[in-house]
Amino acid sequence: EETWEKLKASAEVQDAFMTYTVYDDTITIKLIQEACKVLGVSMEAILKLFGEYFFKFCKMSGYDRMLRTLGGNLTEFIENLDALHSYLALSYQEMNAPSFRVERAADGKMLLHYYSDRSGLCHIVPGIIEAVAKDFFDLDVTMDILDTNEEVERTGKKEHVVFLIVQKARRKMRKAKPARLHDSQDIQSDQEALQAAFLRMKEKYLSVSACPVKKSRWDVVRSIVVFGKGHLANTFEPIYPERLWIEEKTFCNAFPFHVVFDESLRIKQAGVTIQKYVPGLQTQKIRLDEYFSIIHPQITFDIFSICKFINSQFVLKTRREMMPEAWKSQPTLKLRGQMIWMESTRCMMYMCSPKLRSLQELEERKMHLSDIAPHDTTRDLILLNQQRLAEIELSNQLERKKEELRILSQHLAMEKKKTETLLYAMLPEHVANQLKEGKRVAAEFKTCTILFSDVVTFTNICAACEPIQIVNMLNSMYSKFDRLTSVHEVYKVETIGDAYMVVGGVPVPTGSHAQRVANFALGMRISAKEVMNPVTGEPIQIRVGIHTGPVLAGVVGDKMPRYCLFGDTVNTASRMESHGLPDKVHLSPTAYRALENQGFEIVERGEIEVKGKGKMTTYFLIQNLNATNDEIMGRPTTPLDHKGKRPGALSGGDPSSQITARGCPLAGFVAG
Repeated sequence: EETWEKLKASAEVQDAFMTYTVYDDTITIKLIQEACKVLGVSMEAILKLFGEYFFKFCKMSGYDRMLRTLGGNLTEFIENLDALHSYLALSYQEMNAPSFRVERAADGKMLLHYYSDRSGLCHIVPGIIEAVAKDFFDLDVTMDILDTNEEVERTGKKEHVVFLIVQKARRKMRKAKPARLHDSQDIQSDQEALQAAFLRMKEKYLSVSACPVKKSRWDVVRSIVVFGKGHLANTFEPIYPERLWIEEKTFCNAFPFHVVFDESLRIKQAGVTIQKYVPGLQTQKIRLDEYFSIIHPQITFDIFSICKFINSQFVLKTRREMMPEAWKSQPTLKLRGQMIWMESTRCMMYMCSPKLRSLQELEERKMHLSDIAPHDTTRDLILLNQQRLAEIELSNQLERKKEELRILSQHLAMEKKKTETLLYAMLPEHVANQLKEGKRVAAEFKTCTILFSDVVTFTNICAACEPIQIVNMLNSMYSKFDRLTSVHEVYKVETIGDAYMVVGGVPVPTGSHAQRVANFALGMRISAKEVMNPVTGEPIQIRVGIHTGPVLAGVVGDKMPRYCLFGDTVNTASRMESHGLPDKVHLSPTAYRALENQGFEIVERGEIEVKGKGKMTTYFLIQNLNATNDEIMGRPTTPLDHKGKRPGALSGGDPSSQITARGCPLAGFVAG
């Protein structure tokens, strides 16, 4: 499936293919060419493998029995392929099938002539024929291309390929002999035994047959049956009457669709119904090619070409310009049937029937079922195919609906993903999932670390700038902060103006919530230096305050619900930010205790008066001693320089120290 998706993308073809829809061969060639590149296989090999699989696909699709009955051997099978294609063309009118002609050669070899106006697909044929030979006739065949050219004789056909087919019966595997000499001896002894058995059978047959009294035909048949040798079919000899016991009128009425013509294509005789629908045939000494053109096989209209393809089914179509003026608006009549050479009269007889797919086509040509002879199966074929066409149309509709549903399902999945992305941006994922399932989200009392930040002199900046400049500045800053929340796995609660609030340990509990928030704060400080003050053109400065303590967390509101935090911890964290200093990370006593001995450099600020809290001893977070700037920012690690140090390491730390899961405060390296 992955390879198929890759092929579709590289070949730039459509997403899905319908069973009963005809597609241009350029799509096939594109896919094959891309498959050659992706799989590293030649085009000939892929087409041959495709041929093998196409045979399996036909069997799986229910054509197994039909294919088996085409012929008793491989030659007969190939000779009847055109007839099969002609039958299938009744239901699949747009099918453009190739033609096949077989020439028997010496030593059981065959020359297979393949004709197609779809160039570049001839290598499919060996795959199909070899699979058929192996499966149906237990034969191993080899197929080699003797010649490839553009057939001059067949108008409209681009490709004429001649294959040499060598047949070989499949030998069952035997145990290996210790020496090659034994194999040759075995083969020789087998041949001698076979020759001796043949001679014995011949003598026995001759002893039965040799009799002074002339045996009747039934005595000969009985002899063959008694001894269990030979085939009854091989002994059959038809008896022909001395004269034809049917008059001309009766024959022309019994076979209403037939034409007899000589070597120069002059029409000598025609059935009554074909005269009715092609009135010009009643004219004396007209040529068949004046009123008809050959549709299949696509050959030049002369007696030599017809004799060459005598085993093929012939499809002829009336020439519109030769029809009566009143009939030129209706569809042309097509005939299909067999060409039979009559050596005694040196004439060709075309025994045919109208080629019609449905009752609608019968009506369009102003014909009736009564025009077709009662013994002609074309009557039944039209009625049966009418039903089959209705079934195919129903299958087409179902397949189109299925494809529409698949596309709608894909679009729905994409829209659902967008909705979920938006929802998860507003609420924690597990909380959002609970709300989607219709569950009530219970409030939770948790210990966590909360961070507040704001921009120094934000009010003055707003007063001196255009609104769009403020929006651009905040968007740049918040985008950088948002990325850091993913790096350090902290939850962004909200932003109000220039204030940014995050929490660690909520909604997903983790023991390293203080370290995560501390690293996030250090990353904020670095990121803020990349955002410019629109008034001064200098980097902006931020204040950051952090506090650790318990909070009540839950979803409030029905319209635009938000995941909110409640409790004194939120107020204290806000006070740490408002009582902080520019470009400093201000820690409360509880935050300091959570970060103590965790690899951070922290300095005491001293005792200060905090509004609403009284006097508190607070601290400043300076740096992470075990992490570089790149690691804090979640960038790829910078390689060591020639002195063994990482450029850009935070001052005062050991930049070359290795980060361990136990000692590293970074979110990505700490077990929760």
